[in-house]
Amino acid sequence: MTMTPQANRESTMRAIVQDVYGSAEVLHLAQIPRPVPAEHEVLVQVRAAGLDRGVSHLTRGRPYLARLAFGLRKPKNPVPGMDLAGIVVAAGPAVTRFAVGDEVFGFGRGSFAEYAVARENQLATKPPSLTFEQAAAVPVSAVTALQGLRDAGRIEPGQKVLVIGASGGVGSFAVQLAKALGAHVTGVVSTAKLDAVRSLGADDVIDYTREDFADGTRHYDLILDIAGNPSLARLRRALNPAGTAVITGGEEGGNLTGGMNRQLGALLLSPFVGQRLTMFIGKVSSAGLEELTGFIEAKKVKPRIDRTFPLAEVPDALRYLEAGKVCGKVAIII
Repeated sequence: MTMTPQANRESTMRAIVQDVYGSAEVLHLAQIPRPVPAEHEVLVQVRAAGLDRGVSHLTRGRPYLARLAFGLRKPKNPVPGMDLAGIVVAAGPAVTRFAVGDEVFGFGRGSFAEYAVARENQLATKPPSLTFEQAAAVPVSAVTALQGLRDAGRIEPGQKVLVIGASGGVGSFAVQLAKALGAHVTGVVSTAKLDAVRSLGADDVIDYTREDFADGTRHYDLILDIAGNPSLARLRRALNPAGTAVITGGEEGGNLTGGMNRQLGALLLSPFVGQRLTMFIGKVSSAGLEELTGFIEAKKVKPRIDRTFPLAEVPDALRYLEAGKVCGKVAIII
């Protein structure tokens, strides 16, 4: 039976696709079949998607160790993208939390597309005060920031907190959340981004091109190091004697394991020193998203959107991100 043009449009979608690992050049716009939600999944009509460093790593297939989970020679899921915000258009038979027509945000599979599937336990109702673009910037980055500060870092009111990488996706949320949790916050950024980080609520800022946060003159109760590369010795030098350093991400460390070398080194060293050195990997859940909604609706946290790009220009958006120009998040408009 020949499919009519109307039927074809209803069963396919536009999506960004990659058939091999590589730079932004491997990404291209294509017409592909719409995904079908599994038992505990919903199908979301994506209105906006978030772009972060995780997408860059997965596009390139680095560190290589990650390919054990995401595909050895090519991506198991050819459509990149994780953060999303949109409208539920179909639900699996076991879904109980959402119905068709609900506006949601969260973690999905292949969000650089007109439609994407997401597990219901990794979604929440979109915060009413946010646009779809703003909501799409929240899930991975804000959850990582919250878990890094509260769960791994055990932040307490009144503490002095240093955020390394304060202008990035995770960092821009970490500065705001640390302030909301009662800390005195210092952000480490480049010259061009000092004012932007101040506007997020940072009490102090350090321009890493001119100052060294680990010069021994300042000490912190908690350091959240996001995608940074300072040695463990430098982190310890900036900590109070009983302080905590939390490491997540990492843009250096080699193609095989990436930043994991430094993180594993922190775990091995921690039992033998007075300071607590730890790492974690963020995980998006409905509970975490709902907690973040509370901060957002209380006007204590607001996503900072640097730029938006249409779906067809995802390769340009990725190049912009990798050039280090982004302050906050980039959103993809579907």
